[in-house]
Amino acid sequence: MSSQSISYKRNVRVPVMGAYRAFTNATALREWLCDVATVQPREGGRLYLAWNSGYYVSGKYLFVEPNKKVVFSWRGQKDPTPTQVKVSMMAEEGNTQIELEHTGLGSGSEWETIRSEILDVWETGLENLVSVLETGEDLRFTRRPMLGITISEFNDEIAKNIGLSITGGIRLDTVLDGMGAKEAGLIPDDIIIEIAGKPVVDWASLANALQPLKAGDQVEVKYYRDGEKKIAEMKLSSRLLPEIPTNQKELANMVRNKFDEIESDLDKLLADVNDSEASYKIGIDEWSIKENLAHLIHGERFTQNWIYQLLGSQEQVADDWGGNDFATVAATVAANPKLLDLRDQYRRSIAESVALIELLPDDFVARKGSYWRLAHSLLEGSTHFYSHVEQIRNLISSAREEEISS
Repeated sequence: MSSQSISYKRNVRVPVMGAYRAFTNATALREWLCDVATVQPREGGRLYLAWNSGYYVSGKYLFVEPNKKVVFSWRGQKDPTPTQVKVSMMAEEGNTQIELEHTGLGSGSEWETIRSEILDVWETGLENLVSVLETGEDLRFTRRPMLGITISEFNDEIAKNIGLSITGGIRLDTVLDGMGAKEAGLIPDDIIIEIAGKPVVDWASLANALQPLKAGDQVEVKYYRDGEKKIAEMKLSSRLLPEIPTNQKELANMVRNKFDEIESDLDKLLADVNDSEASYKIGIDEWSIKENLAHLIHGERFTQNWIYQLLGSQEQVADDWGGNDFATVAATVAANPKLLDLRDQYRRSIAESVALIELLPDDFVARKGSYWRLAHSLLEGSTHFYSHVEQIRNLISSAREEEISS
């Protein structure tokens, strides 16, 4: 069986060190090529890449010459033998000429599907590499349509409590006005299990189902509501992309303005709430106002920790969202027992987040893929916050109704 190869050339308007990092850093690889990566960029060091589609590759680095050349082995889950990828980088007046050659591909029938998968990986990946390095935009994300939802926790215990035997799905927290999910009739607490014929069991599988689709496509969505399986036709929505500022000071100002509005609304809502009302719970497994605030504090801590990871190019990747932990919110309330304590803690957490954004080093901003991803996340709408505002508003009303009735 003869051996075949495929090769590509791409010119990228970045210094050569940026192109080199794209093939030797796990965070950088995930920003343009795959969904999960773990690498040790030294001779004999591991390389593992995985995609939400289920495709994965393992190998090891065979040769590493910083800012010049990288060679690694490549073996997908169905490949009969390992192949090899050679990436050469040459600096050209601030730009970088990248040459990639994938060798050792077989020519028999057993290689037809494998070769097609590898071609798709590199053709779409290298197009995205140019976009991520030059502008920061991940085309897999910006071209992917939206349902217009935010998600809520869903696990086996929740499924059992509502009478379902399924082991996966996406539970809706909110549906956004003017977007596909709401126009298709979906509502909070619906559980999506399939889109366009592809199963949806978690966030990764949802992204995989949407990846080949585009805004305006009409798709069939299967979901559960009150234990009953339903089907809806949904028109997928365009992705709403905020304008990304070019530097960290502008980004900090935009985030600060966003939080000023949030804090003003929160102050008005809590203006005359006392500690007894703030501790009120509708049910034993439901959060109080204080616990909602603790959860928002944790959100800022998560953002800060994520920034620390991005700054060090050592981003942690979880297999899935682990859900909300009641012990963590209870611990924060125990350490800040008064409503004012929690309100001040949240205010300080926001101030720290904004300060951290303003102090982002210039070399991080120059890593456009990481900076763009962070900025986009920070400037997204405040749907999550206002879903908790609505919970707090309902808790205030319920607490006062119970007080009157007693």
